[in-house]
Amino acid sequence: MSRILLLGGYGGFGGRIAHRLAAAGHEVLVAGRSIARARAFCAQSPRLVPLAVDRRAIARALEDHRPDIVVDASGPFQAMAHDIPAACIAARVHYVDIADARDFLCGIGALNAAARAAGVVVLSGASSVPALSGAAVRHLASGVERVRAVEIAISASNKATAGPSVAAAILGQVGQPIRLWRGRRWTKAFGWQEPRSQSFDCAGTLPIRGRMVGLVDVPDLALLPERLRGHPAVSFRAGTELGFQNRALWLASWFVRWRVLRTLTPFARWLRPLQSLTRKLGSDRSAMIVRLFGDRNGCRVERRWTLIADHGDGPEIPTLAVAPIVARILAGKEPAGARDAGETLTLGDFAVPFSELAIHHQTEELPMPPPLYAQVMGAHFAALPGAVRAMHDVLRDGGAIGEAEVAGASNPIARLVARIVGFPKPGRHRLHVHFEENGGRETWTRDFSGQRFRSHLSRHGPWLVERFGPLRFAFALPGTNEGLMMVMQRWWFGPLPLPKWLAPRSTASEWMENGRFHFDVPIDHPLLGRLVHYRGWLHAPTDEAHPGSVPSTEPSQPG
Repeated sequence: MSRILLLGGYGGFGGRIAHRLAAAGHEVLVAGRSIARARAFCAQSPRLVPLAVDRRAIARALEDHRPDIVVDASGPFQAMAHDIPAACIAARVHYVDIADARDFLCGIGALNAAARAAGVVVLSGASSVPALSGAAVRHLASGVERVRAVEIAISASNKATAGPSVAAAILGQVGQPIRLWRGRRWTKAFGWQEPRSQSFDCAGTLPIRGRMVGLVDVPDLALLPERLRGHPAVSFRAGTELGFQNRALWLASWFVRWRVLRTLTPFARWLRPLQSLTRKLGSDRSAMIVRLFGDRNGCRVERRWTLIADHGDGPEIPTLAVAPIVARILAGKEPAGARDAGETLTLGDFAVPFSELAIHHQTEELPMPPPLYAQVMGAHFAALPGAVRAMHDVLRDGGAIGEAEVAGASNPIARLVARIVGFPKPGRHRLHVHFEENGGRETWTRDFSGQRFRSHLSRHGPWLVERFGPLRFAFALPGTNEGLMMVMQRWWFGPLPLPKWLAPRSTASEWMENGRFHFDVPIDHPLLGRLVHYRGWLHAPTDEAHPGSVPSTEPSQPG
């Protein structure tokens, strides 16, 4: 029988882990600051032993009790250093935690040399992220030659009460900057912003429709772009079941983003009482989805893994990775060293605990439609030069970097119009273009040396329609093996058609030169003259480029 020292052992997650480890035959030292709470909890099982442990005196506890493994289920790890795993290495004791804090987990590798020298295993993140999410992503990525994007979302049941550590972790992220790899570069977003509606469908249970989720910071955002072929864009969103709770967090995030408040962490003690007031609302159903977009056998596909937990079993999910990881360590299947748990388990390792709970999960593959430009151009798209075709082969996310030369407006009135639209200033610029695709529509965000303007593209019959605010322009796309042109056909203000003779004049051209994508975009108005004229080149970073090696042009605001 192995002895396991479980920190935070009578807490919300720790208590569940304690029972699972005891059921597996281990002696579990249930440790925390309150011996009374530990004793009350341990009365439920003879394999649970109460213990009062001050984290600052962990070295003494290791010396006195000589556990085989320490499992840290306390937190919040966002506020912790690596003192506990370092003490375990010094005592030659294996260590596992359920951390989901990006900096804590991604920094665990600094202990790798010491852990290897001591012959101990240090694994961080034996939880929903990155252990379970990593297993799901690797399952979906099998056989995919190039992964374009990974999108993960978790929605918690309103019955799942947040403990103090979880509450502090949630509120600590609201409005804080998040470093994201998207558009083929590192950029910045903000916690609990960019909300989306997410549905979950899984065989064997009722679907969950339209839950709101917002961006949160997790280790996967740093780990997955480096580990997957194609270095995909990665996003992670989370939310509660009730929409008004998510909207409240979204509204509060602006106060932090605008620096009216430094953080919402001091309000964590109020989260549980407030949640208790609405606990009768909603259901006991939680869900998780992992969507992977990429290329397999020359086809564009989406692979999707969906999990739905019924009957209040959602809070069990963050605890399920610990027992199989502990078993692997005790069986000598994990090499010594310090690393994250994102590559430790497979989905098969979760099959038994899933089957013991009201958890349904499934994997499916969905074909994706051709790129937007291919839909508009039909067979002519395949005849385009390789660099032009590749630039318009957008699936969920893409990006390119280059240079542009901008000629500004020809007179003061034209300059005012150009400024309102957001056209770039005259001069030579470093250029980045971020392509986002969703449901056959694309959003292009052009960044000229930090000045950005955005347009939205869609298909309207035989035309490509580009929208700038309330103005929409329809273009024909004649293309040959020499390049592509965009010839304007019609324009609208909102739903109202406008006379073509009053429309801006723009015949943009794209071509390949010396292996690079080149563009020339003149925009003139029949009454105002030139509004802007920009030309230059773009290059999409290769799939082999390591995200950490790609030059960062991180903007001050999200793209």
